Amino acid sequence: MSNSVVAKRYALALFQIAKEQKQLDAIEEELRVVKAVFTESKELLPLLQSPKMTIQQKKALLQSAFTNASSYTVNLLMLLTERHREEHITDVVDAYIQLANEERGVAEATVVSVRPLTETEEAAISAQFSKKVGKQSLKITNEVDANLLGGLKVRIGNRIYDGSLRGKLDRLEKQLVVN
Repeated sequence: MSNSVVAKRYALALFQIAKEQKQLDAIEEELRVVKAVFTESKELLPLLQSPKMTIQQKKALLQSAFTNASSYTVNLLMLLTERHREEHITDVVDAYIQLANEERGVAEATVVSVRPLTETEEAAISAQFSKKVGKQSLKITNEVDANLLGGLKVRIGNRIYDGSLRGKLDRLEKQLVVN
């Protein structure tokens, strides 16, 4: 079974439970923490995949690492560990976030700008671009890149809207070279 199919199955099961318990947001925040721990601690995943550790030791490690997490999140981690699917943990988190966003009508967006955006600017960008992708709002992650010179670059899923001055100059240069 491919990674995405496995991740989607586990994410869907957790999503359905979270929806029934009205804890979509709380579990999403916990899962974001889980993903951050796994991406920042590069030695954690190899440790969990090590044949030298028993499943009980792996479970104890995860329980001690995520003591503040809900039973649903911890049970998911235990289940993935029991079934030797630790490498799918971050994929399950991503799939869950995608399901939760679909439920709320929200899309994840990365906005690259020359300086940090204000809340008002983020709200305006969300209002403008959410219509273009058929969502109610955008959850914006702002990245700062001084090389843009001005304007914005907005990435929503696999779509990129480049309204940066650097992008316009690059397009103008290509036009001039072609002619």
